[in-house]
Formats: sequence, structure tokens, C-alpha cells
Amino acid sequence: MKRKKERKKRKKKKMRETYLLLLRFSLSQIDVYAPSSPKGTEMNSLGDGESSAMSVAKYDRAEELKAFDDTKEGVKGLVDAGVVKIPKIFLRPPEEIAEKRQNCHRNGVKVPVVDMSGIERDDRRREIVEEVRIASETWGFFQVVNHGIPLIVLEEMIDGIRMFNEQDPEVRKEFYSRDRMKKVKFNCNYDLFHSRAANWRDTLTITISSDGLDPQELPPVCSYINKCRRNLRTEKKEATTEYKKHVTELGVVLFELLSEALGLQADHLRGMGFGKDGTMVCHYYPACPEPELTMGASKHTDPACLTILLQDQIGGLQVLHQNQWADVHPILGSLVINIGDFLQVMSNGKLKSVYHRVVSSHVGPRISTAYFLSGTTTASTRLCGPLKELTSEESPPVYREFLVAEYIGKFMSKALDDCSCLDYFKL
Repeated sequence: MKRKKERKKRKKKKMRETYLLLLRFSLSQIDVYAPSSPKGTEMNSLGDGESSAMSVAKYDRAEELKAFDDTKEGVKGLVDAGVVKIPKIFLRPPEEIAEKRQNCHRNGVKVPVVDMSGIERDDRRREIVEEVRIASETWGFFQVVNHGIPLIVLEEMIDGIRMFNEQDPEVRKEFYSRDRMKKVKFNCNYDLFHSRAANWRDTLTITISSDGLDPQELPPVCSYINKCRRNLRTEKKEATTEYKKHVTELGVVLFELLSEALGLQADHLRGMGFGKDGTMVCHYYPACPEPELTMGASKHTDPACLTILLQDQIGGLQVLHQNQWADVHPILGSLVINIGDFLQVMSNGKLKSVYHRVVSSHVGPRISTAYFLSGTTTASTRLCGPLKELTSEESPPVYREFLVAEYIGKFMSKALDDCSCLDYFKL
């Protein structure tokens, strides 16, 4: 037993040393994309074309990706090691870097904010439905305030994600996995091995089925938060479970509002079972030494019916609106809502699932959790297609029917920033 432990320890040490060696090589030979260079050309920091060619010839991306993944420490491990330049596997293509510099955001344009206070009154509810309809049709994004979830619940969820990522790396590694069937898993970039460039973030994913969430399956640091802020020093609460309960209740209300916005009965979408299953994706974006060369999350649309996003106050989320990137400025206590791909299909294109991204920053860590409502588990056998109530001879279906499992298979097999999966299902 002792020898087995020693062999395991030596293997881990060798694995880390191999990756650090590759990392040093990558940093010493790293190519800097010169803005004045022709599109697609690269030069090293000395401008020596011959040395650059040798660098490209020697560089083995697949080997470095594997070495990085084998550490099971993610981006946080790089930051803890004190890197001052990002490894080559995180470098965005030169055309994306140029776009990021030239088209960073739109000044003066704000994502709609919907105040949900007074929703119990019929007159106010009609106003909220109209605000949600306009935001969903024109932006695909909106923030909600006065939504009924206590601020302490939101803060403790953010705290739990922070503590998970900042605990002993050996504890964090126990959850590291690329097994899609695991309900709780930690990794860095689900598309690490087939993306053009890795994103500067780590992710804890929690899949929640309709039969609930067992706190015993969660990392202990996320499962229980000591509520000293409430002066209940002996009480412990299941922070993730409590957040899930509140956000699911909010999801029911949002599905009712969206049903009414589509001219349907309030219980239409809820009656179809949407919102019972979900996936909670908890992102940790460490401070980046070279944020201009990489992304926190590359542009994408969401593999869900509806997304409810909790973010901290650092910012960085951007949404593509009228071909320009607009910042989603954090509002204390608010939640960001965006239409997912499934709801765009079901509404026959009336509600918009739009591209969004997260820019990296010198400031960090940025923390967020996206709750994808409609699920990728028991819902995988569900057919998704335009609702019959929303199609006619004058407004024929824009998409064909498909299994959710077919969509998820395509989403998981492509890079995050590849074309939208919905392109595959258009008629």
C-alpha cells in the first residue's frame, strides 16, 4: 500500500513537471500577433521569421493540452504558479484579437431591466409581460430586479463557488472529470480538445434532475455555508440547494410571463414540463495577465430553454446587439435572463437566442453561475420544434423537429464559438 502511494505521488510529480516544462517552452517561444502583420501571419517577439517557423514546427498543441488537462488544476493552477504570460493554448486567433480591440462595446446602450415588483397586480403584470416580450424579441437578454430571491442567498452562492475554487487543489481535483454522465464535475473548458483556443476560466457543473439534488453529492464547501452574517453561528444551510429552490421558483414565473408574451395561456410552457430539469454551471474567471490576448468565454448561444445568470460585481459579460457588443453592467441583487436556443425554436424565431461572451480582465476572480432551465438529462428524449399554436400558412415553421439529445450531441462535439447549433435544424 505504501509503495502504491509513493508511485502515485511520483506520477503526479512527473506529470506536473512535464506540464511546467511544456509551459516554459510555450512561453519562451510564444508568437505575438502583430496588428500590422498580414491576416493569419505570425512573428515571434524578436521579429525573427526563421525562429518563428522553428517555433511553430516544434510546438505540439495536442501534447500541451493533454499536459495541462492532466494537472487537473485548471486556470487557477496557472495563476497560483505565478504565470505572467498566458500559455499558447489560450491565445485567440489574430482576427479575433483585432475584432476585440476595435469592437469592444457600445457606449450608452443598456440591456433592458425589468422590475418585477407588483407582479401580483393584474395591471402591473400586463406591463411586465410587455417589457419581457420586447426585451426577448429585440435583445434576447434582460436583467430582473425585485425578483423575490433574498440577497443573502445570492451572496452565499457566489461565496460557495469562490471557496470551492480557492480551497486546497488536491480537494478540488477529486471532482475533476470529463465524464458527461457525472452529475457533479469540475474541469477547464468542456471543449478543450477541439476548440481553437481555450478560455480563461474553470467550471464546476451540477446537473439537477426533477427528483432533486442530493447535498451529499456536492463539494462540502459548496453544500454548507456557515451563516455568521445572520448571527446564527450554529446554523448551517445547504447554500446550493437553497439557491436552486429559489431560482427554480423564479423560473416558473418567467415561463408564465414568456407564455403570455407569446399570446399563450400562462401555464403553457410550464405544462410542457420545461424547467423541471436543469444544469447549474458555476464559472470562476481568475485575473488574467494578458487579457487582450484571450477570452473568459468565447461567443456562444445557450443550450437551454432559458438561462438565469447570477454574476458578481466585476463585469465582463457582453451581448451582441445590432452587430455590436454591449456590456451587461452588474446590478447588485439582480439576475440576468437570456433566451436559449430551445425557446427560439419553440417560438418559431420570435424570441431571440443571441450570441454573448465574457471578456477576460486584469481584475479577478470574476464569479458567476448560469442555471440552464429545460435540461440535458431526462429531457434528452423530448422532441423540440416550433409550437403548433405559433405556426400557420402565413407563418410556417422555421425549424424542423429534433430530439434534445441530437442537439446536445452536436453542441458537445463542437467548439463553443463554432456556429450556432440551430443552423443544423433550419428548414
